[in-house]
Amino acid sequence: MEEMNKINVDALENVAGGATRTVANDAVNYANVREKPGLDSKVMFKIPNGEKVYTTGKKVTKDGYTWYEIICNQHPNGWIAGSLIGY
Repeated sequence: MEEMNKINVDALENVAGGATRTVANDAVNYANVREKPGLDSKVMFKIPNGEKVYTTGKKVTKDGYTWYEIICNQHPNGWIAGSLIGY
């Protein structure tokens, strides 16, 4: 589990617009995609581990996380905590 966290921390520093990343949540088998950045924002949908997402380059720090706007197939744009996306 420590190795997965290392990958996610490294990914946080390298996520940029135009990048494709993989959902990787070691606590459960999915990641919540929220309407806005922040833990109090509505969860719009869940993405299973292993699914690819595309970052737009927009990021916001809130609630102790860096949130990245993502584009997903067949879903509206949403926000995901950077610790839940890897390479």
